[in-house]
Amino acid sequence: MTDLLRRMFDHVAWADRSVLASLRVAHGVDAKALELLSHVLGAEHVWLSRIAGRTATVTVWPALSLDECERLADENAAEFTALLDGASAEPLERGVTYRNSAGDEFTSPVRDILTHVALHGSYHRGQIAALVRAAGAKPASTDFIAFSRGAPAATRRP
Repeated sequence: MTDLLRRMFDHVAWADRSVLASLRVAHGVDAKALELLSHVLGAEHVWLSRIAGRTATVTVWPALSLDECERLADENAAEFTALLDGASAEPLERGVTYRNSAGDEFTSPVRDILTHVALHGSYHRGQIAALVRAAGAKPASTDFIAFSRGAPAATRRP
């Protein structure tokens, strides 16, 4: 499980950087794209803070610039790497008790939180890709298989 999560978070870091790079060069993209990327990175930070038992310094829906997104993406990637480098099966089963943004209390195992974070980011990166494409720009290819094989996923033929 630890190896799979490491691989997933290598993908998360790569995908976050890829989307950031695409937003830096795309023009005319709806501001919602940056809002969604900020949310992905803010949520990653909040979950990392919950796992570490500390108060988050970034909200789930922060208003970040591209440069602030880059800094937060780098910080998140480094912290996920450190977390997974020190993880074994037992710490991944540890329950983390937290309150969600509505104030409801839950307890979830670290492995479920990490799985959620990876899937949550993929969902929103897809939304960002649609916004970039709608603006006439080329979105980042962030599919896991593109990361895994080092080549973009296939597209439709004209």
